[in-house]
Amino acid sequence: MSVGGGIFTDDFSPTPYWWVASPPSSVKLETIPGHADAVVVGAGYTGLHAALQIARTGRSVIVFDADAAGAGCSTRNGGQISTSVKPGFSELAKRHGEETASRLLREGRLSLKWIERFIADEGIDCDFRVVGRFHAAHNAARFRALVAMVANQPAGVSVPCHVVSRDDQHSEIGTDVYHGGVVYEDHASLDPGKYHAGLLARVIETGASVAANCAVTDIARTGDGFMVATERGEIRARDVVIATNGYSGPLSPWHQRRVIPIGSYVIATEELPESLIDELIPRNRIVSDTRRVVYYYRASPDRRRILFGGRVSLGETDPVRSAPLLRDAMIRVFPQLTGTRVSHSWMGYVAYTFDALAHTGSQDGLHYAMGYCGSGVGMASYLGMRSGLRVVGDPQGATAFQEPKFETRPLYAGRPWFLAPVVRYYRLLDSLNL
Repeated sequence: MSVGGGIFTDDFSPTPYWWVASPPSSVKLETIPGHADAVVVGAGYTGLHAALQIARTGRSVIVFDADAAGAGCSTRNGGQISTSVKPGFSELAKRHGEETASRLLREGRLSLKWIERFIADEGIDCDFRVVGRFHAAHNAARFRALVAMVANQPAGVSVPCHVVSRDDQHSEIGTDVYHGGVVYEDHASLDPGKYHAGLLARVIETGASVAANCAVTDIARTGDGFMVATERGEIRARDVVIATNGYSGPLSPWHQRRVIPIGSYVIATEELPESLIDELIPRNRIVSDTRRVVYYYRASPDRRRILFGGRVSLGETDPVRSAPLLRDAMIRVFPQLTGTRVSHSWMGYVAYTFDALAHTGSQDGLHYAMGYCGSGVGMASYLGMRSGLRVVGDPQGATAFQEPKFETRPLYAGRPWFLAPVVRYYRLLDSLNL
């Protein structure tokens, strides 16, 4: 599909910018065997990391995906990596106690360090860089809250960060719309397409099989494991890992009722002068802000484009329709980009949870990890790894994210009927500077 003219470049594509260098793989398994030690459902970051750990113990593994491998949000995100836990210490402690709260936050930090080490150890070329995040305050009250947060970090779970005043924020970002912010020094960026491609290559090198474009249609318990039905035949497996995250559906209703699929939308600009990128994001930070309906953005790894993401509609919509709305939001932040055209516009489904935490564990014998709440690059990798270790009985698979109850709500069956009113309400609060 091509939509040239207007705000779009002549070669505009409604597909991820990352797919130019690393399109999703349609790796095909010629024959579905009758048995495997483990079946993994989903060939994104979660599933591939689980498969890698299982296969490296010598067990046979097959990864199935209903689409091309990596066609979901693993190659549709913004390539930003944080410490991956949204609730703060006080909120977590109120829910789960101080000890569990501390362990969750420490593991969030560990997930960031772990993915950096994994990429280096495996030699994956994916433009990984520790660039830091500038988290911008969209009003004065939010800036004061950020200052208080930095000054009062709980002992043992503090993170390296520093305050940037409004007077000094041009050293971080070329705009006057914010009221200062905080730099989280350890946050990182990568090219999600290249990262997925490198991870997929490592999985295949272990001897594991990947069956793209082959949906799993049913999972039934048997006396010694599971019978897994696919579009191309049945396979018996001792263990099954559900790694579908924002694309979870009726295959496992228990999981579907616990994740909220929400579309996140991203645009890439046409190529820009390097001097303009240097003005907009001089330190190459990844950027987010304190709005409830958040924007997140960065320069592309080659520093020739701006990649700008967020939620711009009450319901799900076509990326061609969302592109003008995202572009307008981008220009409100960066008036210097007035007249800039859009080369790519795309969306992917992230999975939120009712407690804003990722969850992993085993339900009725099915292993799972999901619900990354928009922090999927780091946490999907980390909890996918932990899930794979638990499948093979390695005690290193244990994690604090197994402990909180994976909640649902009455009347929720996987369709987020409440999303439009919630987004409308949050936008109202943002507009009122509350």
